[in-house]
Amino acid sequence: MSNTTKKQPMSVVKKMMIALVGGLLVGIAFLLLREQLISSGNEGAWTILNKILFQDITAEDGVSAIGLFYIIGQLFMRGLQLAIVPLVLVSLSLAMCSISSSTKLGRIAGRTLIGFFLFYVCGAFLAGIVAYAVKSAGFFNVTLPSEAVTDAATLDAFNPLATIVNAVPSNIAAAFSSNNSILAVVVVAIIIGLCMNALGEKADPLKKVLESVNEIIQLYLTFLINKVGPIAIFCLISRTFAIYGTEYLAPAAAYIVAAMVTLFVLVVTIYPIGIWVTTKMNPIKFIKKIAKVGVFGFSTNSSAACLPLNTRTCIDELGCSEEITSFVLPTGMTINMNGTTVMHMFAATFIATSAGIDVTPANLATIAFLSICAAMGCPAIPIAGTTLIVTILSGLGWTSDACMIAYALVVAINRPVEMALLPLNVIGDATVNVIVNAKEKELDKEKYNS
Repeated sequence: MSNTTKKQPMSVVKKMMIALVGGLLVGIAFLLLREQLISSGNEGAWTILNKILFQDITAEDGVSAIGLFYIIGQLFMRGLQLAIVPLVLVSLSLAMCSISSSTKLGRIAGRTLIGFFLFYVCGAFLAGIVAYAVKSAGFFNVTLPSEAVTDAATLDAFNPLATIVNAVPSNIAAAFSSNNSILAVVVVAIIIGLCMNALGEKADPLKKVLESVNEIIQLYLTFLINKVGPIAIFCLISRTFAIYGTEYLAPAAAYIVAAMVTLFVLVVTIYPIGIWVTTKMNPIKFIKKIAKVGVFGFSTNSSAACLPLNTRTCIDELGCSEEITSFVLPTGMTINMNGTTVMHMFAATFIATSAGIDVTPANLATIAFLSICAAMGCPAIPIAGTTLIVTILSGLGWTSDACMIAYALVVAINRPVEMALLPLNVIGDATVNVIVNAKEKELDKEKYNS
């Protein structure tokens, strides 16, 4: 008998962690190199380096650039976004079709929405307490830059209630043509699934087509995440840190640190506690298995991009049923933006304080309400949460020039916070999924505890 053992390939989790740490180190090294080159008068050397590696080649000043890191990151992100609409449409339609009992469907939907809402309230409440404490300690009293007022002020106001109207598309092709209309895709998928369910055997040909499409999508995404993902994550993280300037991070370091620390603490506290209280399952097992989804969310900065990996982790490792997962996760990706609400609590408090407005606990309660309404209709794409801050400010009447200058500052520095809030969003989806599965007695406890 041979003593040689076949070497096991490195897991995708290890690859992602190595890519994340490597990207952070390389990105910070380039940031320091840039500061050194500029301060020593060698700005031309950095310009050449930036054009070769990091430049956005679609920008006006990127015509003569190569932008290797930008191209790799964008190809990966676009590859993920390519699958979002068909994935949501197919998986949710099949889920609706397979739930035989309308009573069960109503129960699953009710538990899902209650779970998301309760985590929203917990996140907003705890973030409000921390933001108020930081503000009261004087850490949000910053000197505002005087530029970019007009850019901030041109953002359109948005009534959160418009989300209800936009959820039902007037044109099905238009709904499928944009990743910004995922809520409309969810509604169409639910309608198709319920109609297929009601038609029974008559809908079998369509069901087989959707099942085949689902297999194709899963194969494509498995390849993309396992083979391309780690390289792309390295490029995305490196570029993010390399192109940031210390002059933007310094004035609002208190906002960035307070928001990021709170987001991280909430991820490792409210979700494990929620799992333990509602299911009595070991929350440590959950955190260990779902951690890679959080890392992936931090790297890609998109809830939609995390949906495939989150789905596979919930079904293959946490023991959730495919039926319930296919309903909860796409729904969560659309309406569960818990991390976005936490960020809004800090951002609105920081902006108002910077503009000389005294933020009261009553103001914080209003911010929380407006943010939850706005976040539920927030597209599952990068930077969407930041643009919605203006909705919160408009709802409170905080639209003075000083507020808009502070908002422009937040837009300039908010990338690290946007990255940090994604794990709270995607792990929240998985948490509610596990809880709903446990309550429906469809959680494979042996697989969960393995």
